[in-house]
Amino acid sequence: MKSWLKPTSPTGLILIVVVMFGFGFALVPLYDVFCEVTGLNGKTKGAYQGEVNAQAAPSERTITVQFIANRNENLSWDFAPEEEEIKLSVGERKQTHFSVSNTYDKAVVAQAIPSVSPPQAADYLNKIECFCFQKQPLAAGEAKQFPLVFFIDPALPEDISKLTLSYTLFDISERDASGGD
Repeated sequence: MKSWLKPTSPTGLILIVVVMFGFGFALVPLYDVFCEVTGLNGKTKGAYQGEVNAQAAPSERTITVQFIANRNENLSWDFAPEEEEIKLSVGERKQTHFSVSNTYDKAVVAQAIPSVSPPQAADYLNKIECFCFQKQPLAAGEAKQFPLVFFIDPALPEDISKLTLSYTLFDISERDASGGD
């Protein structure tokens, strides 16, 4: 082995640090792709892209959906679901809201990130309209109702009778101001 490639040489140590940094930097996008493909970590696929058949009768099978509202530690807004739990028929279209209030004395832009539990249910929760699809700007002291319209796909495995939809709000004001997505 060449002397500069040995882990104990200064050049070898620098090379190891650079490779480790590059690997660490690449982990976040790789993890996101992995979660999207496998449904791991309850990541949902975003807006429902299929055709919603308003004529189809909902199934007799009932599902309980729990709602949880979280705030990242950098955002102390008031944030809560209108209803903590909803029972609905599989295939039934349902609308609910989340209440939010900007407790700061300045305008803030937030983004909601969803998570579904159990993770295998994420593919069957179809959001037609969701506040998580866009950035949410709120003026100082402003309060809003964030809408959520969804349905559970009838193909949901029979062993799942309850699922939890959790949203975490993040302050993205600085990122939004810099033009980031």
